[in-house]
Amino acid sequence: MNFWWLINLGVLLDVLFASALGVLLFTRVKEQRTLWLLRGYLFLVSLAWFVQRFANLPITSKLVDALVLACSLSLAILWQGELRRLMELLGTGRLAVLLGNTQKEFRASSNTFAQLTEAAGRLSQNRKGALIVVDMGSDLRPEDFLFPGVPIDAQLSSELLLNLFAADTPLHDGAVLVKGNRIISAGVILPLSRQGISRYGTRHLAALGITERFDRCICVVVSEESGTLSLASQGRLERPITSSRLLDLLKELLDPSSSSSSKSISINSSLKTSSSSIETKVSKSRINLEKNNDSKESLN
Repeated sequence: MNFWWLINLGVLLDVLFASALGVLLFTRVKEQRTLWLLRGYLFLVSLAWFVQRFANLPITSKLVDALVLACSLSLAILWQGELRRLMELLGTGRLAVLLGNTQKEFRASSNTFAQLTEAAGRLSQNRKGALIVVDMGSDLRPEDFLFPGVPIDAQLSSELLLNLFAADTPLHDGAVLVKGNRIISAGVILPLSRQGISRYGTRHLAALGITERFDRCICVVVSEESGTLSLASQGRLERPITSSRLLDLLKELLDPSSSSSSKSISINSSLKTSSSSIETKVSKSRINLEKNNDSKESLN
């Protein structure tokens, strides 16, 4: 009796752990194509397990195992960045980041984004290069960078950012790390990305490199040559953008629901204005028709 109880407990724990792992994988995947690939791979794995467990089909089992192995190698090549990020998070013990729990120290406010936008706009006007890394929950640590930089630990302000990226200061070539409402360090050297080497400069490659490895951080880049603004997120670079567009993107990252509601409000207001303009045009045409009819009756 105790033996059957242990077997049932083992099966229950197996199902719970497998379900928790599946939920964790599906909640962390955001792109639709990646989600399709993951579903197909899990289907093949479950099919191989079913054939080996319940069907006496040795040739089919060998073929399904070979197919699963080939798909595993293909996914390892396609998802090498994601797998590297997963191993780094597991190796450094950042389980809260892996589970998607954002701590209070990473929660930026609208004032923080306003200060960032103001500083980036003034740097863009003066054509001074800048690279600002905003940690949104990746829990970036010194070992994640090529050089951790100089500790600052000061309240974020646009004036301090302008001073850090001044041309005659020793920290202007590196990146500034921001967590929440504070500047953590300056002069940080980031790992470079391998994509777009011929198109982008060192600052843009550094922004792409850190956002490829950690999906919960963003980078604001100001080009020193042209003064254009760029925003890097999840290994993608949006450029060139204006200061107002940068502020809108930062607000969307802070609260996506508010951005969608503001978009719906703007659409509704535009629809209202267009409908009111149509009504006024219709009323004017009616008045003109009535005047023409009156003039015809007077002539008759």
